[in-house]
Amino acid sequence: MKTLPITGLWLLVVAIMALLTGAHVAEAVTCSPLQLSSCAGAISSSTRPSASCCSKLREQRPCLCGYLKNPNLRPYVQSPGAKTVASACGVAFPSC
Repeated sequence: MKTLPITGLWLLVVAIMALLTGAHVAEAVTCSPLQLSSCAGAISSSTRPSASCCSKLREQRPCLCGYLKNPNLRPYVQSPGAKTVASACGVAFPSC
């Protein structure tokens, strides 16, 4: 049986420790404006956003700059109602 050099052993230990400590790779978000449909009522009126709306808004936060670049979505994303909903949900509005 061949023995591992000391650096190989250390790399193996580090790799095992990373697995055991639960090192996670960031999951990619699927950008879909339809995911924010639960926010429509709160955006168009002065009602408080639902927990589902806030959850989806947090999930879709990385996508907001892309939505702002889309001329069809920009009026909705930039609306005062959308900014109010983002604030109520504790989601920082992006500055793209």
